Amino acid sequence: MPTSRTGSWIDAQVVEYAAAHSSAPHEVVAWITAETAARAGRVARMQIGSDQSSFLTMLVSILGVRTAVEIGTFTGTSSVAIARGLAVGGRLVCFDISEEWTSIAVEAWRRAGLDDRVELRLGDAQANIAAFLPGQTLDLVFIDADKSNYDNYYELVLPALRPGGLVVVDNTLWSGALIDESVTDADTVALRVFNDCRAADPRVEVSLLTIGDGVTILRKR
Repeated sequence: MPTSRTGSWIDAQVVEYAAAHSSAPHEVVAWITAETAARAGRVARMQIGSDQSSFLTMLVSILGVRTAVEIGTFTGTSSVAIARGLAVGGRLVCFDISEEWTSIAVEAWRRAGLDDRVELRLGDAQANIAAFLPGQTLDLVFIDADKSNYDNYYELVLPALRPGGLVVVDNTLWSGALIDESVTDADTVALRVFNDCRAADPRVEVSLLTIGDGVTILRKR
């Protein structure tokens, strides 16, 4: 059964209907979902849903992405989605801090026949990204990591993004908590600030979609 993390503001039956009338996710996504559930318990909810997975693959393919970066890999659902959509000869570089969780991703890339186009760099993401970017021209960046650093990651990668390239950011509706001003935990506040700043950012065009837990697409002018 396809999975989704769509917020409670969308009826569950509507979500099921949409999934039934969309292309099925790659078979390895089901393996990642089961493996993550078995090993991660409640932490498994950090995965993107299969609806987002299919959307990412299509988006990457339409854009003709050759050079992509992922910040926050976890167990690999989004990296599989991105890598599957890459143009011939394309490359995805993933940044994460956890060897434990990304070991599932590494196995998923092998199972999906994608390991020749994906590179994993473990450690402090900001330092590793800063070391990687000189000389790079990026087509797409996917951000799904620690919320307090979303703005830092965005500012790091934007100069390397080609005009017309995309930054895709997950969790930007945060289960609806962002519109409840009584919710003031650090992650919620950081996401509010990020969304407000991006909506007013003249360097990009912005569309915040209600897919999953909120996905923001930023197109560099």
